[in-house]
Amino acid sequence: MSGFVSFVSSGPGDPELLTLKAVDRLGRADAVLYDDLSAGPILDHAREGADLVGVGKRAGRPSPRQDHVSRLLVDYARSGQRIVRLKSGDAGVFGRLEEEIVALVEAGIPFEVIPGVTSASAAAAAVGIPLTRRLTARRLQFVTGHDVAGKLPEDLNMAALADPLATTVVYMGKRTFPAFARMLQEAGLPPDTPAMLAESVSHPDESYTPTTLTALAEALEDGVSSAPALIFYGALMDPPEVPEP
Repeated sequence: MSGFVSFVSSGPGDPELLTLKAVDRLGRADAVLYDDLSAGPILDHAREGADLVGVGKRAGRPSPRQDHVSRLLVDYARSGQRIVRLKSGDAGVFGRLEEEIVALVEAGIPFEVIPGVTSASAAAAAVGIPLTRRLTARRLQFVTGHDVAGKLPEDLNMAALADPLATTVVYMGKRTFPAFARMLQEAGLPPDTPAMLAESVSHPDESYTPTTLTALAEALEDGVSSAPALIFYGALMDPPEVPEP
């Protein structure tokens, strides 16, 4: 007998950003395998008596290996239960969704994927800016700031990432951003390009720091906090002019 797995996107942290479908699946699950950033009040929506199993990964901290997480997910599903794999943000954005789907497919276990609010959207909404803007931000691109070894990826498309007409959002990039910023400038992006550091998006201790490309790189060179963060840069980071009432 095989169970069923729902990959549920929990959003960036604010439980009010959960979808109705996400709340429904949490309320019917026999077990919830959750990411570290999906803990807290979001788990209040889980069915009473459900097994709650933390399997989250955080940069710079001891974390379960991905093969262990995938194996645990398969083992739970094989018991015939209804399982929620709760992933932070949107499950399909830098969430290692593919590895876990492959494990389920190989084990013959049915599943569904429930999309959610990615932290880039929540951060932009929090500071009142769009992610795209006609004529000045015609393209939106997300990039990860580290590879599987925690280093800056070696296969970055610097021509695209240095495009001044794109809104670029760097996930998991605080530690590598000083080196990344130097590469962007070498590729032609001006050092005074507007940037923003968004930390703990949609959590009670959220913070948003407007700055420039070089100023942010210099600040992060001196050390980084443990708060999860995004880095935005591009012309879009200039706040829109709102007429006086």
